[in-house]
Amino acid sequence: MKKCVDLKEDNYKDQEQFEYAPLDFDDAMDSYDKTLEIVGEICGDIIAPNADDVDHDGPQLINNEVIYAKGTAENYQSLVDAGLIGMSLPRKYKGLNFSIVPYVMAAEIVSRADAGFANIWGLQDCAETIHEFGDDDLKDEFLPRFFDGATAAMDLTEPDAGSDLQAVMLKASYNEEEDQWYLNGVKRFITNGDADISLVLARSEEGSSDGRGLSLFVYDRSEQKVVVRRIENKMGIKGSPTCELVFKNAPAKLVGARRMGLIKYVMSLMNSARLGVGAQSVGIAEAAYREALKYAKEREQFGKPIIQYPAIYEMITNMRVKTDGIRSLLYETARFVDIYKSYGFLSEGRRLTPDERKEMKYYSKKADMFTPLLKLFASEYSNEISYDALQVHGGTGFMKDFPIERIYRDARITTIYEGTSQLQVVAAIRGIGNGAYLQIIREYEQETYHPELEHIKHRLIVMTAQFEKAVAIVEHDKMTELWDFHARRMVEMAGNIIIGYLLLNDANRNMSYKIPADIFSLKGMAQNDEKFNYIENFDLKDLGQFQITSQELSE
Repeated sequence: MKKCVDLKEDNYKDQEQFEYAPLDFDDAMDSYDKTLEIVGEICGDIIAPNADDVDHDGPQLINNEVIYAKGTAENYQSLVDAGLIGMSLPRKYKGLNFSIVPYVMAAEIVSRADAGFANIWGLQDCAETIHEFGDDDLKDEFLPRFFDGATAAMDLTEPDAGSDLQAVMLKASYNEEEDQWYLNGVKRFITNGDADISLVLARSEEGSSDGRGLSLFVYDRSEQKVVVRRIENKMGIKGSPTCELVFKNAPAKLVGARRMGLIKYVMSLMNSARLGVGAQSVGIAEAAYREALKYAKEREQFGKPIIQYPAIYEMITNMRVKTDGIRSLLYETARFVDIYKSYGFLSEGRRLTPDERKEMKYYSKKADMFTPLLKLFASEYSNEISYDALQVHGGTGFMKDFPIERIYRDARITTIYEGTSQLQVVAAIRGIGNGAYLQIIREYEQETYHPELEHIKHRLIVMTAQFEKAVAIVEHDKMTELWDFHARRMVEMAGNIIIGYLLLNDANRNMSYKIPADIFSLKGMAQNDEKFNYIENFDLKDLGQFQITSQELSE
């Protein structure tokens, strides 16, 4: 954390201008701790108690305005009053200039209280995107508004452009006489669609049909040139309004350069959003685990609490271990993002040294590798843990009388939005092919561990050798189709090893993590054995059994 904070604070120069700026590293960490305590108090005293009513009432569409549920409005105002909106923004824009790590910790805590509300509080990472890519005029106009309570949305998807954002067709037209951009078209499945400030992906280049014709724009809701056609009726995260929007000559401002909207800005925005979903998933997993543990201690069957039955305590233990694993992955990813983004901002004010440029590239590469891995594992585990937590509740978990029913529904979206699990595999498989994940594993392998942990390290080394062999088997026939077919198995094998090492590192710092590290690596080894055996025994001719022919599709 010292490296993260020192870079973020840039020699703690803000202390000369802002009374609340930290004097040194210890002062910054104390500020982080105290702020997270405030987040926890607000979540425990206000947001969590409001969650069931918000889920029941949801937002309403009245006169083209989205009206939050009473509890949602109360939640948001409490965080605005505490100065916790846009907490990672620089102090010159009324932010707290926090490192990404405490920011995702706060997001995790908010998500544990109410996963749907986390989408509103987190501003969809739009504030950070404007800060990173907007010019000074744009930043001065929009960024201070978040501290005062402005909400945000990223308007990306359309009826015919979901995962494939290159297909976006909402039109951006430039009026030279007015020096003004205008947006026309439809956006669908937009989280916080009625937000005060929206980042909109639109086609700015006439005659283009791919990502190179797209630019990013800021739209201000006060212009009143967007019709909210409807609020979607969702399965979960009901407090967060998901809208269909119609842009009608909506004035907007260009972010950065033309044609870079998808290629650069939205890719960065999506990576930040995926980090946010990782935090959201960890919060949901923690909430589900806590509900299961509480219920299992209280519920008695056949004369004793059900937690005393092996089938139950194994389920709950696995929930805890998985949650610890994805939390470690979340914080590790956040640290990588912290460092390379801080170097990026520093480079705007001065020339980086060769060593700094090298470090920036190193951590950027790591962040790119870890982000899809985090999104994949955290969201999938969040669903698994919620599923098992409801199972622990038995029939009562199926009723709306217990929070786990809502938590279970909220978890389901995490594997879908901001890039499905399948798309995370597509992003992550590059790290298998170019050896990036193996290189990261080797770095962890070089660490020195406490003697009591050596058996866990040995287990992970054996898993690594097996992973290398699996990749070699798939690479042998040089078939792209086979590589794609086994992609998820290989990515999950690498993920099990990496999370195993992260828990091992946690145990090396604090032996209370020895049991989670031991259990996770043991179960990871069993899972990797299964994946390896499938890959090793798979015959190329079997690939045809899984293919659907064009004739079958037409029928």
